[in-house]
Amino acid sequence: MSLHKNAIKIIQEASVMAALDSDFLANFMDPNHTHIVSLPIKLDNGETKSFTGIRVQHNNLAGPYKGGIRYHADANVDEVSALATWMSIKCAVLDLPLGGGKGAVIANTKELSSDEIERLTRAYVQKLVNNIGPDKDVPAPDMYTNAKIMGIATDEFMKLTNSNKRGVFTGKPINLGGSEGREEATSAGGLFATLEHLRSNEIDPNGLKVIVQGAGNVGSYAAKFAEENGMIVVGISDSKGGVYNPDGINTNSVLACKKEHGSVTDCVDQNHHKGAIKISNEELLEKPCDLLFLSALEDQVHKDNAAKIQAKTIIELANGPVTPEADAILEKNQIDVLPDVLMNAGGVTVSYFEWVQNHNDMYYEADFVLKSLDKKMCKAYKDTLNYKNKYNCSFRIASYIKALSRLQSIWENRGNN
Repeated sequence: MSLHKNAIKIIQEASVMAALDSDFLANFMDPNHTHIVSLPIKLDNGETKSFTGIRVQHNNLAGPYKGGIRYHADANVDEVSALATWMSIKCAVLDLPLGGGKGAVIANTKELSSDEIERLTRAYVQKLVNNIGPDKDVPAPDMYTNAKIMGIATDEFMKLTNSNKRGVFTGKPINLGGSEGREEATSAGGLFATLEHLRSNEIDPNGLKVIVQGAGNVGSYAAKFAEENGMIVVGISDSKGGVYNPDGINTNSVLACKKEHGSVTDCVDQNHHKGAIKISNEELLEKPCDLLFLSALEDQVHKDNAAKIQAKTIIELANGPVTPEADAILEKNQIDVLPDVLMNAGGVTVSYFEWVQNHNDMYYEADFVLKSLDKKMCKAYKDTLNYKNKYNCSFRIASYIKALSRLQSIWENRGNN
């Protein structure tokens, strides 16, 4: 099943359980707009090469479309449509005055120079300039994009519109109107909600064993925050494999070693971790732990490995890392899955704070941003838990019911003729 069909399936299941309005759903299911553009740019060798850009604007009932732009060779419309749909749900779960969107450029950035990436970014903004803006659609970084690319995109938009509308993109460098706390926001938000989950179950985080799949920005911060809250990280992995030690590993040492050598698996070779072993990503997922943070790609837990998962709770920091088929197996085995539309919403929440700062020409310090994020994430978790108890359903379905109920209420209040 495609990612977009997965998203629609969950929406349908939640809407039936909550008896939502069929007319509302008919207006919500499909994206409002899908933009596909050609991006010819001149390469450093003088040749011209054309790339494809995508921007899916799913729904703007609650406010301007909001969602990242990824640069990836395997990006496609189905994937971007699913991500845009999830953004609509995610923003509604967090009660943000934003809708859902997502973008992509089909390109392998590892094969492009920094100058070529800049030209590609400017070309993308040039083609979509009339469809984005602080009150229309507010993109942000995603896979293989970053603050620098958002700065370039913001510069191009302001040149094309002869304006100083920095709020058109979020995730920018601090000196271009970016927000403090944005870099660690996704992981911090996930940890805040995880700690609220533990409190609700009267579980002390101290000594809990944690496995983190993914050692990029999100996974790295997740591991660090887990350790800072007294948890023991027993495994961590990247695209080349993982490191596992049931007695715990020093994440700071592992991540420093990865930065130096290229993979966490190289850290074992360098004798950084006595008692640690190399392990495949697949094997690591199946090791026993209290909390399993999925911080890599979609479809990592599926029908073929779900029954082997020994984690007590799964936290989705990536988008769509657990398939619907796996959800059913995990629920049967009484393994809680804290869903992506709640647990990785820290990024878009701090993007919202940045958008507000740009709109009001003001600046929040990191401490204020993270305290505000903590408050938002804990409230969203409690709301989701209330829906879970009310409908006797999974956390995932509960989060969708919460989001869809909020959006249906907005739809009704705006008039639907």
